[in-house]
Amino acid sequence: MTQHSFQTEVTQLLQLMIHSLYSEREIFLRELVSNASDACDRLRFLGLTQPELLAGAGDLRVTITTDPEARTLTISDNGIGLTEAEAVEHLGTIAKSGTKAFLEKLSGDQAKDSRLIGQFGVGFYSAFMVAHRVVVESRSAQAEAGAGVRWESSGDGNFATETITREERGTSITLHLKDDATDFAQNWKLRELIKKYSDYVTYPVMLPKYVSDEDRAKGVIGELEQVNAGVPLWTRPKDEITEEQYRDFYRSACKMWDEPATRLHFHVEGMLSFTALIFVPGQRPMDLFDRDRRGLHLYVRRVFVMDDCKDLLPDYLRFVRGIVDSDDLPLNVSREMLQQQDTVAKLRKQLVKRILDHLHKLAASEDEKERAAFAGIDRSFGTILREGLVTDPEQRERLAKVTRYRSTWTVGTPAEGETRPETTGLEDYLKRMPEGQDKIYFALAGSLDAAKSSPHLEAFAKKGYEVLFWVDPVDEWVVSHLTEFEKKPLANVATAAADLASEDEKKALEEQAKSFEGFLGFCKTALGEGVKDVRLTNRLTDSPCVLVEEAGGMGAQFEEMMRRMGQPVPPRQRALELNAEHPLIARLQALHAADAADSRLPGYVTVLRDQALLAEGGQLEDAAGFARRVQELMAKAIA
Repeated sequence: MTQHSFQTEVTQLLQLMIHSLYSEREIFLRELVSNASDACDRLRFLGLTQPELLAGAGDLRVTITTDPEARTLTISDNGIGLTEAEAVEHLGTIAKSGTKAFLEKLSGDQAKDSRLIGQFGVGFYSAFMVAHRVVVESRSAQAEAGAGVRWESSGDGNFATETITREERGTSITLHLKDDATDFAQNWKLRELIKKYSDYVTYPVMLPKYVSDEDRAKGVIGELEQVNAGVPLWTRPKDEITEEQYRDFYRSACKMWDEPATRLHFHVEGMLSFTALIFVPGQRPMDLFDRDRRGLHLYVRRVFVMDDCKDLLPDYLRFVRGIVDSDDLPLNVSREMLQQQDTVAKLRKQLVKRILDHLHKLAASEDEKERAAFAGIDRSFGTILREGLVTDPEQRERLAKVTRYRSTWTVGTPAEGETRPETTGLEDYLKRMPEGQDKIYFALAGSLDAAKSSPHLEAFAKKGYEVLFWVDPVDEWVVSHLTEFEKKPLANVATAAADLASEDEKKALEEQAKSFEGFLGFCKTALGEGVKDVRLTNRLTDSPCVLVEEAGGMGAQFEEMMRRMGQPVPPRQRALELNAEHPLIARLQALHAADAADSRLPGYVTVLRDQALLAEGGQLEDAAGFARRVQELMAKAIA
C-alpha cells in the first residue's frame, strides 16, 4: 500500500464534518448515490463514441448492500470508475475551485448546516459523518481488470492506495459505520432515505428485498429489487402521462388530498434550463398561512435538495404546489445561499411569469371547463393574488389582468337570455365602458352589501358607469399602488363624483348653495369636529346625504385594519354632503329658516350624519346616543 496525506483543506474539512456537521448527516446517502449516478452518466456519454466501454456488467445501475453484523454499508455502481491516479487526485483533494470559499461558509451558525455539503464538490467526504473508515474499490472502464485501485482512509488526515484486480468496471464504496450510525445498515432505513432524496435518480437504485432475521441466519440473501421510481414524472413527455398519474403525483409529492384546479408542466432551455410541474389546488391548503410550509420542492438534476423552497415564488403565490428541477443550480445549495444565487432570481421570474400567464389564459378561455376552473381559483385565492399588486411592481401589469372583482354589472340584473359571471376583470371592464367615460371607478367598502347600497354609486348609476366593488382588507392597500390600467386611471367613487357634473350643473349647485348658506353653517356648527365641512352635492339621486372622504384621507378598511392591530386610529375628517332635492333635506332647511333656534334641529342633524355613516357600513362612536335619538323621533312621530 502507498501512503498519502490529504490536502490541508481536506483535513480541515474532515474535522468539521466529523465533529460539527451532524444536524442532517443522513444527507451522506444522497451524496454518494448522486456521485454514483454521475459516474453512470459519464460512462453513458463516453459510450456514444466508444460503445465498447459499455460492454458487459449489464445495464447501468446503483446497488446498495449492507451487513448489519459487520456494520457496513456499500454503495456500488457500474459507471465510469477510477484509475489509481484519479483516486489520488479526486479523493485526496477538494474540487479544484472553491475550497477556501467553502471552508469560509462553514462558520458560525452555518457550520451546522449540512446542506452546504456538495456545493463545492465535497459530497464524497460526507461519508465520514457516519463512518469511522471508508474503503473505495474501483476500476476504470478504460482500464484492464488488473488495474483496479483500492483507496482507504479513517479520516485522520491520511489515506492509502494500492493496485488490485477487479473484474467489473465501476466503483464500490464501503462505509464501516460508527457506533451511533448503525441504523444506516438497516434495509428499512435505506429505503426511506432513497425514496426521500434519490427517488428520481435516472438509474435504478437496487436494494436486497426484505429478509427476516431467521432467514438471514440461514444465509438467505434477498434478491435485488429497484427501490427508486426511476424516471421522474416531470421528465416524461406530457402526451405520455395520464390524468390519473398527474393526480397521483399531486397527492403523493405535494401532500394534497383534493383535486387540483389546474396544472402547468413545462421545460425551459437556453440560458436557463429547468423543468417545472406546478399545481394550483382546488381548495385552500390547511397550511396556507403557515410561513414555514409554503413553496415548491427543489430538485437539482433530478436529485432532491429541499422542501418548501420559498425563494422560488413570491408570497402572493404561496398556495401553488409542485416541483422545480434545475440543471443550473449547484447540488445541495443551502437555503441561505439560495438568496445569493443569480440563477434563483431568474428561475423565480420565469416561474411567476408562466403561472400568471397560465391563469390569465384560463380566465380568458372560451372553454367552459377552464373558465370554471379559474373561477374556483379566484374564489379560493383571489384576495391573496391581489397582494402582489402591492408587493411585486414588476408583475403588476400581469397581475392586474388576472385579478377579479364584483361590480355593479356582475350583481346587476341580466337581460333575458344573458348570463353574467360572478366576477369581472379590468380588461372586460374596459370593453363595457360607454363613450365618454375616461376612468375606471371603484368603491371601497367593508362588505359587498355595504358597497352595493352605498350612496356614492347613485351619480355613477345615473351616468351608466360600472363601478368595481373592492371589499377585502387588501384592496385599500392596493389603491395606492394600482393607479392605472392600460393608461386608464383608477378613481374612487367617494372622491370622483364631482368630476361627473357638467359646468352647467356645477353653476346651478353654486346658486342653490346660496339659499342653503345659513342651514349649512348651522349643520357644521351643530356637528362640530364630527365633520370637516357640510355642503350641497349633486352626486345623489335617492339618498338625503353622504359622507365624503377628502383626497388622501384614510379609508374605512385601513382604519379597521389599524384597529384590529391595536394601533391608535386618528379621527377621520370627512365632509357631509346634502342632497338639496331630497324631501328630508328640504324640510330640515325649511324648519331652520322658520326658527333657527328650534331645539330639535341639532338632534335631527346628528341623526342625519349618523345614518350616513351607517349607510356606508361604518361604526358609530356613540351607538347608544343614536338609538336614543331615533327612539325620541319615533315616539314623536307615533304621537
